[in-house]
Amino acid sequence: MKRFILTGTPGSGKTSILRQLEIDGFSVVEEAASDVIALQQAQGVAEPWTHPSFLDAIVALQLRRQLRAALEPVKVQFHDRTVVCTAALADYLGFPPSDLLRQELERVRIEEVFQRKVLFVRNLGFVAPTEARRITYEESLRFEAIHERTYHRCGYELIFIEPGTVIERVAAILRAIRS
Repeated sequence: MKRFILTGTPGSGKTSILRQLEIDGFSVVEEAASDVIALQQAQGVAEPWTHPSFLDAIVALQLRRQLRAALEPVKVQFHDRTVVCTAALADYLGFPPSDLLRQELERVRIEEVFQRKVLFVRNLGFVAPTEARRITYEESLRFEAIHERTYHRCGYELIFIEPGTVIERVAAILRAIRS
């Protein structure tokens, strides 16, 4: 199975792209951070990202989703963010990587879980805030740069998916994975 990472800054349009890929018949593995935020906010934690344990909760959910998805009998799978994104998030938030985060980064490297080509969705020039996405456009650009550095540091090649319609971006993704 070829597992491709789809990543980018918050609000770049990843979810819309993934929904189209899913409608087109591809297997999609959902990102974990938004679900962890929603759950912890429902439990009364207003800003879960201010707690270092937040990152381990993301890593644990990412791992469970990746292992469950590995059982699917498909040739191509798209993962909405991965542990490498969580490492970028740790850097952005100013938290040192936890033991769990380091172990999971090492596991995906050794097991070569993901394709080395990462589909990096470029920002749209704005960010629409949500309960889980409380980041300004300026902050998103800083986060985007950290993401790029983190993926390069981990040995991945970034394939940039430039702004456009969802259909145009999906077409660019399909061209990239076929080359």
